[in-house]
Amino acid sequence: MSLTADMRQSWTGHRRVVRRHLSRGRSEPFVFTFLFVFLILAFVSQYPRAARIALENPEMLLPAQLLGLAYGMLIFLPVAYALAAISHVVARALGARSTWYGARLALFYSLVAASPLMLLQGLVAGVLGLGMQSFLMGIFALTAFVVFWALALVEVNKGDNDAV
Repeated sequence: MSLTADMRQSWTGHRRVVRRHLSRGRSEPFVFTFLFVFLILAFVSQYPRAARIALENPEMLLPAQLLGLAYGMLIFLPVAYALAAISHVVARALGARSTWYGARLALFYSLVAASPLMLLQGLVAGVLGLGMQSFLMGIFALTAFVVFWALALVEVNKGDNDAV
């Protein structure tokens, strides 16, 4: 199934999609692809806001802002792996039967599944500016990500998957 179909299906059955990805077997390039897709979507989602700032403040050049965003996305790579490792350690401390791979899959896929709201938040910030609407969309996107991540962690910590 395509990633866009999986993203759409996650809004009605996130755990089912995560279970299907777990049944594929362990594939680090597959999981890294989720993180890479998220980083691309996160970069694209910030373009409207950066363009608005450049339009309102001519001294804030758009290419410079985009370069800063790109560096921020690169810095997020090790942070994402560390966050997945922390979630694995916490889950194990709480008695779950998780795996390192499952923790990465849960985090990275949940980031991708919540990315449509992140794109919408970026569009709101670009069109309406940084105000209450943008803030509320950001809170909504963050909440969706946290819910997706929690559901995915429940699924990968069931212990009945073959992922190592």
